[in-house]
Amino acid sequence: MIRIDERTRIVASPSSWIEGEAERQLRATAALDGVRWAVGMPDLHPGKGHPIGVAVLTDGVVYPHLVGGDIGCGMALFRIELASSKVHGERLAKRLRGLEGPWEGDSADWLRASGVESTSFSGSLGTIGGGNHFAELQAVHAMVDGARVESLGVRESTFVLLVHSGSRGLGESILRAHVERHGAKGLEAEGEDGRRYLHAHDDAVAWGRANRALIAHRFAASIGAELHPLFDVCHNAVLPHDGGWLHRKGAAPHDVGPVVIPGSRGALTYLVEPLGDGLLCGHSLAHGAGRKWTRSDARERIRERFRADDLRRTALGSIVVCDDKDLLFEEAPEAYKRIDRVVGDLTDDHVCRILATFRPLVTYKTRHTTR
Repeated sequence: MIRIDERTRIVASPSSWIEGEAERQLRATAALDGVRWAVGMPDLHPGKGHPIGVAVLTDGVVYPHLVGGDIGCGMALFRIELASSKVHGERLAKRLRGLEGPWEGDSADWLRASGVESTSFSGSLGTIGGGNHFAELQAVHAMVDGARVESLGVRESTFVLLVHSGSRGLGESILRAHVERHGAKGLEAEGEDGRRYLHAHDDAVAWGRANRALIAHRFAASIGAELHPLFDVCHNAVLPHDGGWLHRKGAAPHDVGPVVIPGSRGALTYLVEPLGDGLLCGHSLAHGAGRKWTRSDARERIRERFRADDLRRTALGSIVVCDDKDLLFEEAPEAYKRIDRVVGDLTDDHVCRILATFRPLVTYKTRHTTR
């Protein structure tokens, strides 16, 4: 644990690398009016004005910028039924097509089942998007607590599908509307503008959850597999907590049971269970490995060492489906921190324990529809 001052800390070992700009942004966030405390996760890294990998508790005020534009972004884990004999990375990857285009089903009905009305963004429902979002088929790598993991519906022979995506353009439109009216200011949570934002925010959170479920449905249908939801957690949101408002930007909840913490596309995913009362870690956990290099730095550095085709198969032997060359370089495993170190910081501070690890088989990011 790195304690910066009485209101600011980072759940990381002093030997773990935290970028100076990320720490500066964390200090600035803690200094905002109404902030009770700000806690950085071990995957903390700089964002647009405020850091990513942070939990912030405020009194009476909500800050849309602390949630960001991808409101409702999160990760959903599904058990996917496939015979082991059919799990061949390259063959499965070839069958994964058409996930970028509009879904042919009834988006309005799908959203309505999640309590959300259709919007002008419904055409994006069921699509992954860019950046670090993905849908990844995984196999069990190691069972650390077999009894606990099996109670969740996962066995050693189980395959799982991990989906990381959010509210697509909907969340960004909500943040943009706030900026046009209020700039970077916070809102009184009980005021008219605050209630209006929170209502739109809640819709985006539900939209993001419905989006992940539809992505999984389309993924499973494309490879002829059955799908069973395990859990869905959101890591970009604000919600009531301890008489205040808990903002998370790139931070998984500590109070909903087991969560997944994936590494880069060439690394393991960790299934962890929270421990303790959550006070030490801001009632939150890391949501991933965290960027080590900016996107522009990654493009420059990785291009000097690899060709695009080199990055379509990882050191673990998994296949990466990504027809956007810039994205291949930006999301290369080398651009991220080591996930074992990130999770190690959390377990060393006894805020969670490892239940299992999953190994990637096929990571789907984007495919040109003309191919």
